[in-house]
Amino acid sequence: MKEKPRYIYLVDDDKDDRELFSEALGETSLKTKIATFNNGVDLMANLLDNDQNLPDVIFLDLNMPLMNGEECLADIRREPQLYAIPIVIYSTFFDEYKVELLQQKGADRYLQKPSSYDQLKYFIERTIISLEKGNTDLPEFVIK
Repeated sequence: MKEKPRYIYLVDDDKDDRELFSEALGETSLKTKIATFNNGVDLMANLLDNDQNLPDVIFLDLNMPLMNGEECLADIRREPQLYAIPIVIYSTFFDEYKVELLQQKGADRYLQKPSSYDQLKYFIERTIISLEKGNTDLPEFVIK
C-alpha cells in the first residue's frame, strides 16, 4: 500500500529560509508535499478558503511582518475547522518564557532553527514524527 504524503505548510518571510526548509524536507525519509507562504495574511486566506485542502502540519515563523506567528497561532486556534491542525513554531528566537506561553496558546511544538543543514533535516523529521506519536510533554515540545 502506498503511503499518503504528508501535506506541510511553511510560513516564513525569509525566502532563503523557505528554500532551505523545502530542500531539507525533501531529503528526509518522509513522503511529503509542501506549500510555502511568506506571511501570515496569505496563510490565513488559504486556510479559510474552502476550496483548499488543509495541511497535516503548519511550520510557522514567529517574527514576520503583516501578521506574526503568534497572531496566526491565535487566529488558527479560534477557527473550529482549523483547531486540530498541528502547529510548529519555527524560529531562531528562543526564550523559555515565550516558548511556554506559545505552548499555552496552542502551539504543538517549538523548533528552533538549527545552524546546520543536516540538523535541519534531522529536526524536521523528528518534529513531524513526534507530532504523529502525539507526545505533548515539554521536553518533546521544544525541538533544538
